[in-house]
Amino acid sequence: MSLSATISNLENGKHQNIVVYGTSLSEGCAWVSGLKEILDRRFPGQVKLTNSAKATQWSGWGLENLEERVIALAPDAVFLEFAINDSYLPYQTSVTKCGENLNALIDRVYAANKNCEILLMTMNPPVREHLEIRPQIEQYYQVYRDTARKHGLLLIDHYPVWRRMLDENPAEFDRLIPDGIHPSNEGSIKITLAEIVKTWL
Repeated sequence: MSLSATISNLENGKHQNIVVYGTSLSEGCAWVSGLKEILDRRFPGQVKLTNSAKATQWSGWGLENLEERVIALAPDAVFLEFAINDSYLPYQTSVTKCGENLNALIDRVYAANKNCEILLMTMNPPVREHLEIRPQIEQYYQVYRDTARKHGLLLIDHYPVWRRMLDENPAEFDRLIPDGIHPSNEGSIKITLAEIVKTWL
């Protein structure tokens, strides 16, 4: 049996409601529809998946809109990723504030449904001008690792996989993340979705 409550429920024939909540790395990326296709193939008719992510947003926005975009949907599982934009200098969200907001998101989801499965994600590294305005991105991703450990949540840690590619095969990294921050559809499926499948499914 799966370690994931959501997957166990699906294996037992139950319907599951999944919400993705984060930035453009979720809203505009192919991994979300790819995940739905995999779940539909494995568990036909059992999964509702809502993409509530929004480009350019960060955890402060996440808290303000949590009720409407997540809790009102009564999810059985929620994916969270806001670190990439919490680290964006113009938003002035400190590493500490990133952690406080993430914990508040988790607490409020649990207050609405203590059995909801929360999955935290680090995403890809930004490069070039996108890194210049996110110079501490690794510290923000570490917040997600530490928070997952503290709460006993599943962490899908995409960063090391992308980082290895950036170090060992920068031409391939640039091909899969052509604008320096958003994976192409191919990159989103090949790396991001593959890690979710490996870690969660």
